[in-house]
Amino acid sequence: MAPVGPGVERLAEEVTLKFPDARLAVLSSDLFTTARALKDQITAIAAGAADIIIGTQIVAKGHNFPLLTLVGVIDADLGLQGSDLRAAERTFQLINQVAGRAGRADKQGHAMLQTHQPEHPVIRAILGGDAEAFWQAEAQERRLAQVPPYGRMAGIILSAPDMATAFDFGAALARHSAPLIKVGAQVFGPAPAPIARVRGRHRVRLLVKMSKGLALQAALIEWLGQLRAPANLRISVDIDPQSFL
Repeated sequence: MAPVGPGVERLAEEVTLKFPDARLAVLSSDLFTTARALKDQITAIAAGAADIIIGTQIVAKGHNFPLLTLVGVIDADLGLQGSDLRAAERTFQLINQVAGRAGRADKQGHAMLQTHQPEHPVIRAILGGDAEAFWQAEAQERRLAQVPPYGRMAGIILSAPDMATAFDFGAALARHSAPLIKVGAQVFGPAPAPIARVRGRHRVRLLVKMSKGLALQAALIEWLGQLRAPANLRISVDIDPQSFL
């Protein structure tokens, strides 16, 4: 079984069946051709033009819906999966933001989360309202793992028209990692990037981890300069990346 999000369109279909008389609004950047059209829809919703709003993460981004009293988050823990170092903090911030849309005026607000991991530290911290405890636990985990901000990392993305080209070059880089090993760095991968294909190009990722205070850039230059990349392969290097996709 593979986890697949239901998508706003399918949720809209289910809501229409269950609440046929409700005025339904769907908010997704994919459904609007211009930023102006999206803004007009949000303004109308804020004024009371909808009874039920179904939206992507865009709903959480600072919009004020004074009549909104109930928020439901579908698959609240979906963002916790994968290999993104910042998945926990992003999920914590996002759920707090979207839950905060409810009850911003005179009426009391409620938020409900659908989760497969009710005991996950992120979910427990949100339910308990203890943000400080979450940040302290997250910092301690990163300190023990020696990852940013307590260590250094670099993301290497290799992209090519076919997966084999990217994977083969990534494997060759992994075999020739002596310049990194001699300065105490570790190399992980190659593996398919979380977003494995963009505009017809296959993407393979390697991660490099190193302690703070070491010459990461110099070691990377020496490491990547050992091999000649195929003409159709592109190499992207991100030092201390904000995104691991």
